Amino acid sequence: MPERALPLDEHDGDALPLHVVREGQLDSIPDGARRWADALGFGFNRGRVLPFPGAREELAGGVVVVPERDSVWDWAAMPLTLPPRRFRLQDPAGFDADVVAEGWALGSYRPDVKRRASESRPPARLVWPKMAERGRVSASVQATFLARDLINAPPNMLGPLELADACARLFEDRGACIRVLDERQLAAQGYAGILAVGAGSPRPPRVIDLRWGDATHPRVTLIGKGVCFDTGGLNLKNETGMRHMKKDMGGAAIVLGLAHMIVARQLPVHLRVLIAAVENSIDGTAMRPGDVITTRAGLTVEIGNTDAEGRVVMCELLAEADAESPDLLVDVATLTVGARQALGPDVGAYFAARDDTAEAFQQAAMTASDPMWRLPLHAPYRKRIDSEVADLVNIATNNPPGAIIAALFLADFVSKDRDWLHLDIFGWNEASRPGRPAGGEATGMRALMAYLATRYGDGPRR
Repeated sequence: MPERALPLDEHDGDALPLHVVREGQLDSIPDGARRWADALGFGFNRGRVLPFPGAREELAGGVVVVPERDSVWDWAAMPLTLPPRRFRLQDPAGFDADVVAEGWALGSYRPDVKRRASESRPPARLVWPKMAERGRVSASVQATFLARDLINAPPNMLGPLELADACARLFEDRGACIRVLDERQLAAQGYAGILAVGAGSPRPPRVIDLRWGDATHPRVTLIGKGVCFDTGGLNLKNETGMRHMKKDMGGAAIVLGLAHMIVARQLPVHLRVLIAAVENSIDGTAMRPGDVITTRAGLTVEIGNTDAEGRVVMCELLAEADAESPDLLVDVATLTVGARQALGPDVGAYFAARDDTAEAFQQAAMTASDPMWRLPLHAPYRKRIDSEVADLVNIATNNPPGAIIAALFLADFVSKDRDWLHLDIFGWNEASRPGRPAGGEATGMRALMAYLATRYGDGPRR
């Protein structure tokens, strides 16, 4: 996925003034804008954007209203609301330059097909705020666009091989070492769960294994669920459930975007990224309910439901990663309906093995305007996935609470003392909002970057 041009300019040239006022503090609105607003019956409420004319009826500038504590999403409304001209902040004092620039750039995003169809309406442009850290802002925005573009890609154009190729292109010439394991290597190395999930598809699975950074730095391992399309297997999804299952590789897209930021910002970590790229489909060789699989970790798993495939591929990678004893282990997956039922589509669920990590990550999520909420690893529920024929079954007979059950399944493949974060995310915007159009979303990615930057010395950012 090539990087996109951002609507941020070096020189102000013919830039028009953009007057930004806090909600409830409207004294600084120019007289011309106020008269224009009165003539239109326009109210200066939070989120409102008003272009206004000059004395000769030419466009003279704009006024926008932001809340007392603004976030990137308050600025994201502006690029596609203001006329497609260049603007500069009239009085940038009191605003976080990175938040302004990042929000403005995020507000220009449109899915690739829609972007090509609507090129006649380019976004309004902003002169870079003087104090903005341009490299940091650009890395965050491009990572978000990358993750969204991957999730939005049509499933016939993004299978396991294409996902592996996209990863290779993204990190070529950036000092990363990338290995891609094919189906023969997966069999030789005991990845029976990944092979079982992919057995019903003509598109063979792959495991992507990326390493970057100084080996003397703390080890951080990221794991992403890369189910490029999920039919549900023999436990077939219904029409509604299958409609957007191209997004089931959202975890992989998000960890690739996060890795892009880590490399761009040269975070002092030894990074490893593991992705299981696979398609859960149906033919005569597809895995069946009742099958028993011996995983790479040596634990046997009974398949209770073929639509609970994500945990079957993720457990293999968690065991592989855990064997290296990383300083921090993070996995991201579009894993359960239960997390959506508990928190809705906008708030990602997460589980943490350590309370101090959970508290710091929660704060980072708030700071990054990327809401996440902790759910418990409630040990008494673990008995619900006991199996009579294997070490555990991949779904409880009485499935609710599904998100906790899935997390407890994964926990069996992680050492008890491991510092582990498990994100169960939706990865999708059901409706369009400023900066967040309907379609793929990098849920949790900005929260994770804010946490990693604080933990490993790159400083907290809003």
